[in-house]
Amino acid sequence: MKRKLLGVIDATIYHEDLEDLLVHRPLAALPFGGRYRIIDFVLSNMVNSGIRSVAIFPKMQYRSLMDHLGSGKNWDLNRKRDGLFFFPSPIVDSDENKVGSFEHFAANIDYFYRSTQEYAIISNCNTISNMEFRPILEWHNEAKCDITEIRHQDGRSMEMYLIKTSLLINLIETRHETGYTCMKDVVTDLSEKYSICHYEYKGYAVIIDSIDSYFSTSMKLLDPQIWKQLFLKDQPIITKVKDEPPTKYIKESIVKNAMIANGCHISGTVENSIVARGVKIGKGAVIKNCIIMQKCQIEENCHLDSVILDKDVRVEAGTYLVGTAHAPYVIRKGTKQGALMNS
Repeated sequence: MKRKLLGVIDATIYHEDLEDLLVHRPLAALPFGGRYRIIDFVLSNMVNSGIRSVAIFPKMQYRSLMDHLGSGKNWDLNRKRDGLFFFPSPIVDSDENKVGSFEHFAANIDYFYRSTQEYAIISNCNTISNMEFRPILEWHNEAKCDITEIRHQDGRSMEMYLIKTSLLINLIETRHETGYTCMKDVVTDLSEKYSICHYEYKGYAVIIDSIDSYFSTSMKLLDPQIWKQLFLKDQPIITKVKDEPPTKYIKESIVKNAMIANGCHISGTVENSIVARGVKIGKGAVIKNCIIMQKCQIEENCHLDSVILDKDVRVEAGTYLVGTAHAPYVIRKGTKQGALMNS
């Protein structure tokens, strides 16, 4: 089984509504849950499903993604055979929301020629789930499908496709004759000769494609019922290991229903929030319903509610920032936010 599935992750996807968080990084590398990146979920799903060869197809600004994944060691993908592969897209004017561009694949067709795996799972990079692909492969074979599109139980496509590697190669090679540009074109063509099946996934799954979905999905991690569906002992979500000291809480600090990563210094109040590594929160500061990314500094007596702070943001003393659950206040990476700016 370990040699049957090939993993293909499309990391070229871009959504304009997430622009404020994607200025310096691809969507795949967007921080999530205080210590993860969004791509960790689909990549971990593949590794937990016995996949030992994974190709990642990024487009632009992928340095942070490569820095996060490295050689794939944390996912046990730093191998002499198979392993983790990066194939940056040479295509500038491609549709960034079509998963699995055949033109992009064609530019790296040798990877598919050399693959020994009989089947390939093609996925987007921005689905939050904990999914096992092996039962889907068994279902695919029993149903005698040529292509299986994985759908959520509400009928939405999860932008994941299971296909024989040989058929994928054929679709890539004949793309100009057929007019197909990606997997979606194939599965939505009603006249297509292939047997197209739809697998209904009944577990928890969300595609991050907007600030609203990013914020709401992040906040749901604070719900133990959601947490238990995503973070399973036997199917861990793996991420880059960083050795940092424990978080320090001073005596006056108050923390309620929050996820706090390592290396933080908490002197204020944190409620219903997710705080990443190395964050400093000053005395008298009140943080509610917020996502605070790595190495942010929030000085004394600030009040933040429904706010997303990207990495390395500094919020000066006395600053008051308030958003809403459906329109959180977003501060871009590396900027300074002061009380005078918001008065």
